[in-house]
Amino acid sequence: MGVRGLQGFVGSSCPHVCTVVNFRELAEQHRSRHPGGTPTVVVDAMCCLRYWYTPDSWICGGQWREYFSALREFVESFTAAGIKLTFFFDGTVEQNKRGEWVKRRLRNNREIARIFRYVKSHKEQPGRSMFFIPSGLAVFTRFALKALGQETRCSLQEADYEVASYGLQNGCLGILGEDTDYLIYDTCPYFSISELCLDSLDTVMVCREQLCQSLGLGLSDLPLLACLLGNDIVPEGVFESFRYKCLSSYTSVKENFDRKGNIILAVADHISKVLRLHQGEKKLEDMLPLGTNKALFYKGVASYLLPGQKSPWFFQNPKGVITLDEQVVSMSSGLESKREVPVCTDPESKRELPMCTDPESKRELPMCTDPESKRELPMCTDPESTQEVPVYMHYESKQKFPVGTDPEFNPEATMFTSPEIKQDPINLGPEMKQQITMVSDPEILQVARAHHVQAESYLVYNILSSGEVECSNTLEDELDQALPSQAFVYRPVRQRVYSLLLGGGGDTGACPAVKEWFVYSGNPLRHPDLVRPLQMNVPGGTPSLKLLWLSQEPGVQARRLDTLLACFDLSSSREELQAIGSPFAALCCLLTYLFVQVDTLCLEDLHAFIAQALCLQGKPTVQLVDLQLDCVDPRAVQLGSLLVRGLTTLVLVNSACGFPWKTADFMPWNLFDGKLFHQKYLQSEKGCTAEVLVEQNRSRLTKFQALKSAVCRACVKENRPIGSRRHWRPHHSGRWGRQESSSHRTSSGRSRSGQGQHWRDQGPGSREYEPDQWRKY
Repeated sequence: MGVRGLQGFVGSSCPHVCTVVNFRELAEQHRSRHPGGTPTVVVDAMCCLRYWYTPDSWICGGQWREYFSALREFVESFTAAGIKLTFFFDGTVEQNKRGEWVKRRLRNNREIARIFRYVKSHKEQPGRSMFFIPSGLAVFTRFALKALGQETRCSLQEADYEVASYGLQNGCLGILGEDTDYLIYDTCPYFSISELCLDSLDTVMVCREQLCQSLGLGLSDLPLLACLLGNDIVPEGVFESFRYKCLSSYTSVKENFDRKGNIILAVADHISKVLRLHQGEKKLEDMLPLGTNKALFYKGVASYLLPGQKSPWFFQNPKGVITLDEQVVSMSSGLESKREVPVCTDPESKRELPMCTDPESKRELPMCTDPESKRELPMCTDPESTQEVPVYMHYESKQKFPVGTDPEFNPEATMFTSPEIKQDPINLGPEMKQQITMVSDPEILQVARAHHVQAESYLVYNILSSGEVECSNTLEDELDQALPSQAFVYRPVRQRVYSLLLGGGGDTGACPAVKEWFVYSGNPLRHPDLVRPLQMNVPGGTPSLKLLWLSQEPGVQARRLDTLLACFDLSSSREELQAIGSPFAALCCLLTYLFVQVDTLCLEDLHAFIAQALCLQGKPTVQLVDLQLDCVDPRAVQLGSLLVRGLTTLVLVNSACGFPWKTADFMPWNLFDGKLFHQKYLQSEKGCTAEVLVEQNRSRLTKFQALKSAVCRACVKENRPIGSRRHWRPHHSGRWGRQESSSHRTSSGRSRSGQGQHWRDQGPGSREYEPDQWRKY
């Protein structure tokens, strides 16, 4: 992520840019300057997932109870220091960064293949050097933080932009993350999550002013530097020859710097000594070899401009409008500053800043104190800046959320809006973006947007606004022909959700296809899969979204539950599932769907899933930490990930249907533990009795039999009796479709005979997937 080579350059070649700071001391300084104010750190949560996931075991599907405890400890450490945390999660992948997203997913596929090769040969989890975060970690971290009472937000655009905007406009103490883009944005100070010591709250502040001083640049030059070096928008190869020319003519090559370090110095030197000579006189494209990449380059530079900021590298007319080719876009919002990092006022930018004097230039620079050396160091603002800093926009929602809103969340909470869409030199701004949606009802879009921003839903707003969704890598064995990818297993559910969200309760024939960027074996991700909605069969007809989301009429909650079960095509099992009660009704719904879809799942698998969920209820976290496994089974690894992805699918369906179930009922820390499931799986494979699986607990045994019976009865209703693996015929191949009938699911919930492709043979890419191509596994 971020700017190519900059992280290594700062760490190895510019150590003075990094200063050890203490959050407690910074918070005290903030309170002394702002009595009654609360120091706030804005957290780029996606950068922090690896730091937060501290459990030793990660391969079995996730140690969710341990992970929840680690998050609680993180939050409590900052709370004890009087620091408020605001967490941001990526809510979308912008089109200009899709290529980079795809590159990372394909790289992850190779890493996952290595992991499974290791497990098969060693029968154990690989070392931390091969660590891969458990499936669904980003999704469930949002809900864990909300359960811990934290302000948690999901972005409407690239998260780092919203993080930088929020930090600047709300006068935050700083940004906590691990992305060199935060060195490029002109925003509040940037702190490293990887260097954070939670006990002392010491970390490293990476100061962009010190970086500018080392490179001989101003803050306004950093976006230009970032794009010439290569970032997530401008590929590194675009300016490779240009960088080589800069290096060839650079006269101050440092022998103690590596080649990348010298390239960064050479490009910075070219900006300061060559490009600045003609700044304001020549267009940038006349000074740089932009060629056909001109629009992309300008887009990259403009992507770093926060609301109200301008770039001196763009020609601007008297009205502050930038002209790029045929497109005309305003790049300045003209809002006033609300940033709070003050002690005195910078006469150029009118911002209040802590000050010290640079003995070289005699200019006053903002200062901070190095707790190690006690020296005062320049802090983070550009003394040459003339930027206008905008007010961060809030408004309080007057919209009353429906009765179906998840009761864990405050239905009348303040609604947050970032500046709609960052100004884009290729598009015509936020108004155009908002008009291109999959539905036209503004009230529905407003509710969906609010739930999205407040991190209470998953994918719903993306489907309604753009008709495009994505799902990252899952721990799946590409060589295992007996288990399908979760992308295929849960696709029929998603197709029914598309029908619900986009069909307006009517015929799916007129519904547009949804673009799916889901990672699975054999998918090169060159194009999205175009997936058409699948007709739903809800008793009494498919209700409208207004009824599900906004109605407070009696009986609507029952309609919501009917719709949820119809998304899983399990309306006929309503009675069995309703009799179970929480929190196991959601689990049994998911297990029933899984066993109906995947014929290679057997009775032993069902026993393991149910036994671990029951035993989890009575186990303290420390007991789960101490649990040791005899070995690691690759099939169990994939089953753990398959179930967890099913829980994220439940989040999607539940939010699309107006929250008929409490979100807590299908959070993994209440239903699933990877190591515990693995233990029960190994025991079940050995033929252990139910009594052994539930650890000789009589009440658990009674519940075990009840849950097993409910799932088995529901599966029989769907023409899917669950058998023991010991009774399988030797030639059972585990291909998609039951061997007896080669049947597949239809939208009516019945089975019919028919031939079809095996799931591994279905071509990825831009192919359209019709509902009747999907059949049971």
